[in-house]
Amino acid sequence: MSNSSKNLSRSNTISKREPEDLTIFLGGDVMTGRGIGQIFPHPSDPVLYERFVKDSRYYLEITEKRSGPIPKPAPFDYIWGEALSEFEHFSPDVRIINLETAVTTSDDHWPRKGIHYRMHPKNFQVLTAAGIDVCSIANNHILDWGYKGLDESLEVLRENHLSICGAGNNSADASAPAVIQAGNQRILVFAYTCADAGTPYAWRAKIEKPGVNLLTGTGRRGVKQVIQDTEKFKKVGDIIILSIHWGDNWGYEIPQSHRKLAHRLIDNESADLIFGHSSHHPKAMEIYKDRLILYGCGDLLNDYEAIPGHEEYRPNLSCMYFPVIKPSGALKTLQISPMKIHRFRLHRANENERNWLSKRLGRECRKLGTGIELTENGRMRLTWN
Repeated sequence: MSNSSKNLSRSNTISKREPEDLTIFLGGDVMTGRGIGQIFPHPSDPVLYERFVKDSRYYLEITEKRSGPIPKPAPFDYIWGEALSEFEHFSPDVRIINLETAVTTSDDHWPRKGIHYRMHPKNFQVLTAAGIDVCSIANNHILDWGYKGLDESLEVLRENHLSICGAGNNSADASAPAVIQAGNQRILVFAYTCADAGTPYAWRAKIEKPGVNLLTGTGRRGVKQVIQDTEKFKKVGDIIILSIHWGDNWGYEIPQSHRKLAHRLIDNESADLIFGHSSHHPKAMEIYKDRLILYGCGDLLNDYEAIPGHEEYRPNLSCMYFPVIKPSGALKTLQISPMKIHRFRLHRANENERNWLSKRLGRECRKLGTGIELTENGRMRLTWN
């Protein structure tokens, strides 16, 4: 392991300007490997070990056949498209994503795993082009290319000033938060992944073994694990964000075990905001004791555009989440920018797409006591009592 990997918990603090309220950007799964990774100046080796597809370029080819040509090599900011103007509009104090790909040249693919994502390290500017601050890497793809791939991912991300959380050289590193200093207030981002999201148990980091911060369960053991992790670092006045990779890829049902876990963590003052992801489409949102729970942010960027199946979920529609958090940790507002992935690039969703997304999310949110309103500027707003 590299020396930089061993210093994870000491190297992931960055500074920000001082706000009264904190504006945060949350983006769900960002999948810049496989087909998307082939359009950048330094494409990865395209070899795949999937059951039916053996070459990453296949996903690029079927997308171009369906949607039209994609520039190659594409500039590093290409995939962000109109998301860049949304960042400019909201000017968030911190930008957080779940990076669902290894950043490596390793060929040591994890055996008996159906899908493997990797992005070439020389394409790291894909992330910095959007001003991303924090990458949660507690998910079911960061170890797709083995421990060599994990070590290289950690090193590349940190060397390029991207703060990371959720995986590391050992359990202490993997459970350490990313720390954002916003004026006199700190934001701590802890990241976890769950077995029910497809993360192998073998990937769990241990005292002397690298890996991911695998949650021991969604019951009492999981709650205790998070409480112990957060109490090591939190100070009075800190804002605590929990990034949790959990649940199935498809479907709107929120498991009761996830709701109970989220509520217990808020009850125990171990979370001010829960940033959930894993589902390939957006899911419902809840407000509990004035705290925001995002049960599934959906994929922000993927290469699924031309892949048949699951059309009823419209996985080409994605969301950019911009919560404003009071210094107390309570949610003040949540605005959502509905986007569409087209030719591997983010565009603002059109009127019909916004209407569909707002109705579908509104239907699911009502089950949890919240609602969705369309705004005049083409965005959506979360409502609650």
